[in-house]
Amino acid sequence: MSDGMVREELTGDDAALSAFRLADSFLPDGSHTASYGLEQFVQADRVRDAEDLGDLLDTYLRRQIAPADLVALRAAHGAAVNGDLDGVLAADRRLAAVTLTAEFRDSSTAAGERLLTLQREIQAASLLNEYATRLDAGDTPGTHPAVLGAVTGLAGVDEREACLLCCHGFVTGLLGVAQRLLSLGHTDAQRLLADCRPAMVAAVDDSATRTLDDMTPFTPLVDVVSAEHERADRRLFVS
Repeated sequence: MSDGMVREELTGDDAALSAFRLADSFLPDGSHTASYGLEQFVQADRVRDAEDLGDLLDTYLRRQIAPADLVALRAAHGAAVNGDLDGVLAADRRLAAVTLTAEFRDSSTAAGERLLTLQREIQAASLLNEYATRLDAGDTPGTHPAVLGAVTGLAGVDEREACLLCCHGFVTGLLGVAQRLLSLGHTDAQRLLADCRPAMVAAVDDSATRTLDDMTPFTPLVDVVSAEHERADRRLFVS
């Protein structure tokens, strides 16, 4: 089955259901099990409650996800739709290059590799097989946003919807982490998820104006705290 045939079949309801599946915490790609520095923020008493967590999520969305992750996702999505593996790899490599924290890179590539493996079992697409071959050869890192962009592009998911899916998945993942680290109930988590909607939309809008050369994530405190987490004696989460 060619990539084009897959895209043609997965339209309308099928594409929407694919998006729901990819956004679900039930998806076993590991993206919902990393704290992306939140554990260290809590241990350092920098995040103490839902209000602090909301501020941190807003920072992540506007300063990291918007100018980096979503830019890579968009580039990989468009390249995959056009059958351009080199374009997907360019987005993948660029995102890894601008991600300063080793833990973030490791978490992203681990989740990306698992997502690519999983999707290849579900969706017959030669581009994904070729992507996996290049990943196995060490030619590309396999960051989660780049893989997600390629996967959603081939599944017929709209580019903007794929970006919103990425934002939603990131926030719900950190909210799940927060429930284990803070006294955060399910109602507070849902409230925070709703409160993050403006930042998610703003992040998606911001990413639409950027190219791969315009990736400019800027979260210095997050980078410092994450580096401290790498050397922590006790950790519940990889990142």
